[in-house]
Amino acid sequence: MREKEWRTCAMTVNGLPQRVRYRTDTVEHLFLPLLRRLTELQRRSGRRCIVFLAAPPATGKTTLAQFLAQLSRTEAGLTPVQALGMDGFHYPNRCLAAHTIRQGGEEIPLKSIKGAPETFDAAALAEKLAAAKVGAVQFPVYDRRIHDVVPNAVTADAPILLVEGNWLLLDEEPWSGLRPLADYAVRIDAPAAFLRARLIARKVQGGLSEAEATAFCEASDARNVERFAAHAGAADEIWRMTADGDFVRV
Repeated sequence: MREKEWRTCAMTVNGLPQRVRYRTDTVEHLFLPLLRRLTELQRRSGRRCIVFLAAPPATGKTTLAQFLAQLSRTEAGLTPVQALGMDGFHYPNRCLAAHTIRQGGEEIPLKSIKGAPETFDAAALAEKLAAAKVGAVQFPVYDRRIHDVVPNAVTADAPILLVEGNWLLLDEEPWSGLRPLADYAVRIDAPAAFLRARLIARKVQGGLSEAEATAFCEASDARNVERFAAHAGAADEIWRMTADGDFVRV
């Protein structure tokens, strides 16, 4: 059996340096064909195109989006892509701490479910995407060094804007109103048990004990994984995350 070959690069993701790698076969047979389709779409339209990359937690969507953007600028014949995250549209921490939501028959602070759809300003995201279709706009980002939103952090002005996030294709109001703003959409699916293991491992790496990481996952991340699976809307193409962290088109 042929040994796997890898494409690696150094990037900054969420404000933190990372060394990223993907299988060469995946780059050549999945990533580059997508970028060629998006290039053709943008050239036919003659205007800025918005592309959604929707995926549940722990699929590495932020890193993937930035890798695709970098690939678009290093491979010949591709229209430049700019990666943007919907996490910049989290309500700021001060807002999450000051507001509650009724869940399970009781009032709980929004900060306790940070990452759920209710903790984002979907209306502001829709307004920003609509403006981005006709001109350059300032986009907020979520900085994981401070675990909060930084407003107007980047200028979104590339011919193709690749926006990644959990809830971009959610089939619930007000999120379902976002889909008409996208010229193309990719959805990544993955087994819930696989994502749960990745989420717990990520929290343990961040300093939590196994018990603490498991409790956090059950209270927050696991619910988001289930909600994504139950209410993920339609996409132009669907990828599946495999057990080794790779991707295949369904």
